[in-house]
Amino acid sequence: MITPMVDEVRNVAPQFDFDEDTPGNGYRSFVSTVDMCVQHGVKLSRLVCDSRDSFLFRKSFYMREVEACSHLLASLGTCITHLQTLISWNTEGQLFPDEQHSTEVLLKHVEDINMYCFYGRCLGFQFCESMRKILKTISICMASFSEIYYGNGGLLARATSSVWTGGKYLLDPELRARRIVNISQHASVNFCKSFWLLAETELMGRLPGMVCPAVAVNKVIAIPPEPLVHMAPDGSAISVPIPTAHFGPAPIMARFLSAVTREGMITDLKEHVPNMLPPSSGLIIHCHGGGFVAQSSRSHEIYLRDWACQLKVPILSIDYSLAPQAPFPRALEETLYAYCWAINNARIMGSTAEKVILVGDSAGANLNIGVAMKCIELGIRPPSGLFLAYVPVLVSIVPSPSRLLCLMDPLLPFGFMIRCMKAYACPPKDDASRTSSDTKTLEGSGTESFEEVSESDLQELAAHKSALSNGSDTLTSVSLTSLQSKPEADESVEDNGPPTPTEQNMSELLEKYVLDSDTDSEGRMIPVLRTEPEVEENVLFELPPRQDLGLSSKLGRAVGNIASYVTGTEPQQLPAVIKQGQSMSLGSESLEVLDSLMQRSPSDDMHFTIPRDPYLSPYLASDEVLKQLPPTKIVSVQLDPFLDDCVMFAKKLRKLGVVVSLDVIDGLPHGFLNFSQLSKEARSGSNQCVKRIQELLCM
Repeated sequence: MITPMVDEVRNVAPQFDFDEDTPGNGYRSFVSTVDMCVQHGVKLSRLVCDSRDSFLFRKSFYMREVEACSHLLASLGTCITHLQTLISWNTEGQLFPDEQHSTEVLLKHVEDINMYCFYGRCLGFQFCESMRKILKTISICMASFSEIYYGNGGLLARATSSVWTGGKYLLDPELRARRIVNISQHASVNFCKSFWLLAETELMGRLPGMVCPAVAVNKVIAIPPEPLVHMAPDGSAISVPIPTAHFGPAPIMARFLSAVTREGMITDLKEHVPNMLPPSSGLIIHCHGGGFVAQSSRSHEIYLRDWACQLKVPILSIDYSLAPQAPFPRALEETLYAYCWAINNARIMGSTAEKVILVGDSAGANLNIGVAMKCIELGIRPPSGLFLAYVPVLVSIVPSPSRLLCLMDPLLPFGFMIRCMKAYACPPKDDASRTSSDTKTLEGSGTESFEEVSESDLQELAAHKSALSNGSDTLTSVSLTSLQSKPEADESVEDNGPPTPTEQNMSELLEKYVLDSDTDSEGRMIPVLRTEPEVEENVLFELPPRQDLGLSSKLGRAVGNIASYVTGTEPQQLPAVIKQGQSMSLGSESLEVLDSLMQRSPSDDMHFTIPRDPYLSPYLASDEVLKQLPPTKIVSVQLDPFLDDCVMFAKKLRKLGVVVSLDVIDGLPHGFLNFSQLSKEARSGSNQCVKRIQELLCM
């Protein structure tokens, strides 16, 4: 019965491809998923036939396996029915339906589909073999983590209980499926944030150093929001807007990586290195993914190290502020400011910045497009190229075929995607009222700039920055005034680039601003530069000096560190002083309350309107702006919920005459770059990304 429906979708799918050499769109993805389901069923049937005469044959086990496979095929049949509806909505070649078809229809369709079968015994069936065990492990961890986050009792009791619950969800796939679907439909964005922040723990932070290539330079810096003048290509001086949305000026965190040491580069080495390489002509500025609400350059270091070693180009990865504490447009403001700062100070990163490539995945790729459009608006030098991995270009609940893949995606469930969009694009009204409009609506004629900074704000920030530089050796604060004198905005100024740091001022820079590195170029621990107490890298504001702590105090500190991740509190936002006896709550909902939400409709909490802002959804930008974008390389995966975004954006750029290419990789999930050291196929996908970035550097 499902075969005729699948064949209908299979026949029309090619007309939605980017080109004949790049087959890929949401319709093809579902056809491929049905084919994988059939293969899974055939494999299971053969296994039953080969094993049924065995003494150890378990009839009940295989009955449940066959039943799960049948439920899976039935649910895919329901999805195919909805795809037929989407085909009737879409005009030829258009994957996004027009505005007359509301998102309410999509939400209603979500309620009709049985999602439990996608997260139980058949979890990850559509992905390559090397990813299935990884995704299963992540799903078990998510279900167990929810017991800690929403459970009753003390933190230690819940953590201990999670050892048992982890085994429970491993042995009972049906229980795991119910739990994950329940979480994805009803858990708050703070749960998503807390779970994804587990990648920022100390143990996970040490993983890149153990499994990834060693790099010569790996430093965390903080870019202070000082007045910044950027020299435009035509020689005019442009004042770069200081990020102020939502909470005023604040340092912008970033991570600098380089596989080799180059002349003028920030290093820990006091002595001159023989055969030091000259400055690179290229510079890569990277923005990490994480749904705008989680992760950082540290969690993405697992592939950035490898890229730095393969490309031999300095990489600056920006740790922009995260929603819901910093919704749109804060991250865009910070990314633009850091981009301009990096060009002005390329010398200290060992680059001449002749070629500046903006690189990003998922949410970070969305920000990179916004930065390029901002450069076009303000007259700032645009990037030399854009590399975008599985990028969302339409931040909206659009009923496209690939968006329905969220119903079965272990890493990006439907509810998680919705809550991340809402947290980033729809801040509370009282918060939005405090923020001035900071974007130019490209579809209209009005022009507005980022909010100006008052003198009192700058004075307060200067005092704050002084306290930071004096109090913690984990914070690298690279000040423009400490590196170069600011040019005046007049015609007599010649832009010769920032001066190369001398040995003396480089030493002062290291002493005052630069973090101590974890390892040298060979991966060995190296001594610290200063004598202040060592502080963990993920702490922004240093606590008072440690005193001799007893066992109970040390245990309390350890539990407190765990609680900061469980509660979703970002390490950067920990208070400067934690008062004695202050408790940290794990969440307002109890486990029973969360379970009681099972009968509620997922659409009850999803009635919100996302603004149609081109800087939020670049696909909505005018043709006049998009045709000025630099050469663009896009990489997506066949099973990515944002595959249709990538296809439609690539089509639009090609129509406007922009040099653009699209790669669609099979068998991998959204966010595969974070698994490049754990999966052979993910590693191959990462190498494909390196190849495309190299092409941009050589264009």
